[in-house]
Amino acid sequence: MRKELYLVVTVVLLLILSACSAAQSEEPAESSSDSQAAQVVPVDAADSSTADSSTAIGDDEANSEMAASDEGQGIEHNEQPPSAVVGEQPTEPAAADDSAQSAGIDRPAWQQISLTNARTGVSFTLADFEGKTVFVEPMATWCGNCRRQLTNVREARQQLASDDVVFVGLSVETTISDAELANYADGEGFEWLFAVLTPELLSELAGEFGRAIANPPATPHFVIRPDGSSTDLVTGIEPAAQLIAQITSAQG
Repeated sequence: MRKELYLVVTVVLLLILSACSAAQSEEPAESSSDSQAAQVVPVDAADSSTADSSTAIGDDEANSEMAASDEGQGIEHNEQPPSAVVGEQPTEPAAADDSAQSAGIDRPAWQQISLTNARTGVSFTLADFEGKTVFVEPMATWCGNCRRQLTNVREARQQLASDDVVFVGLSVETTISDAELANYADGEGFEWLFAVLTPELLSELAGEFGRAIANPPATPHFVIRPDGSSTDLVTGIEPAAQLIAQITSAQG
């Protein structure tokens, strides 16, 4: 009986030992499995971290390249190019001012020599009438041909009746007084501008147009165009219509 009991106890102990051995052999396996699982997680995390890092690096490189490209084009980040600012238009070069080109040629020296209005005593020059057409008739108070010519000039002036045309009578009598010339013009009804030529201006005109300009009976006359240039000297008594044609032609 005791033998049977010992046998049973022995079997039970063997079973217990066997079970303990089996349990111990299973724990390392589970530990190994857990260890593998633990190793898998870091690998995934590393991959994810590597991917994010690569993406971040790629983005940084792309941003750097974009920044370098923009910098090369002169564009700053977070700022609009000047031409893109709302309400602002690109600056265009100003149009060239044509008025200086249309002013005409430089006025010759003889047009800038001072004269005196015989009636008012006010000084003026022929250059003062820039932009207007100026009919100039050298004359003398004693000259019969001059009187006839100036009568035709009066008729032409009345027909034109234009503020853009100025009539000037210049006495070649350099020693006559302003009062004498004014009385002559008033007495004949010549109501336009008269002045006594200075020796300087008479000499300049002779150099410009020839000696005929100092010969009143030849009734010399010329026209100054609006741009300051002048026509050739014309001599001879001409009717009003012909004088008007010369003036109109000079106006352009």
